[in-house]
Amino acid sequence: MAINDKRWKLVEAKAMDLKIKDVSELLNVSETTIRRWLSEGRIPAYRLNHQYRFSRIEIENWMLTLKVNNKPSLKSVKEKKESSDVSSKKGSQQFSFYRAVHRGDVITDIDASSKEDLIAQTMQRVAQKLNFDPDVVTELLMDREKMMPTALNSGIAVPHTREFTLKGSIDAIVIVLPSKPIDWGALDGKPVDVLFFLFSSNDKRHLHLLAKIAHLSSNEEAIELLQSKPEKGELLSYLKKWESTVQNLSE
Repeated sequence: MAINDKRWKLVEAKAMDLKIKDVSELLNVSETTIRRWLSEGRIPAYRLNHQYRFSRIEIENWMLTLKVNNKPSLKSVKEKKESSDVSSKKGSQQFSFYRAVHRGDVITDIDASSKEDLIAQTMQRVAQKLNFDPDVVTELLMDREKMMPTALNSGIAVPHTREFTLKGSIDAIVIVLPSKPIDWGALDGKPVDVLFFLFSSNDKRHLHLLAKIAHLSSNEEAIELLQSKPEKGELLSYLKKWESTVQNLSE
């Protein structure tokens, strides 16, 4: 069930029309920060009836390329006054990453020979737990990779597809730490040894978790822990502590 260009255009059309308020909440930064990024040309947007609108797919790709292109990251923009405005909105989002990994898994023993092999093996391992067809989701993930590799550089990748959502309101992240690095088509040419397979229940939760993954991937201590191939319990303890200290994604 390969996805052709026409189908992707239909998917993108359905996902358009995020407003400044939506993007502010998704990225956990203030609306003032979003407006400044717009004025400085840092974030992709379009105009509709004299108001800014955002394509979800463009925002997703923008977050993935922040680290690749060494642009000012979400982490680098620190405004204490704005932080207090956003922190009150954290609510249930505060431990969303921890809960997603808790529902998902941490896999450290996959020995794959290629990107497709690693994706297929991973989907076979988690399909029953997450209640989906492993072959179908493997194909969807590979279609996304053909559009644009999901590598963040520095040995990290975030395989995902917006053509599939989990049922219910709980998301899942499956962290794979393969036995050997895999070529993922990263711009820096480095193979991948830390993978975050992201499955969410809706677009907003997907983008929020994608932003948290990008934020975590800038944390050297976290990456060192992941590369040591920790057990799930140890990693969950670290992630819960890390999320409790994250005021917002702009810090």
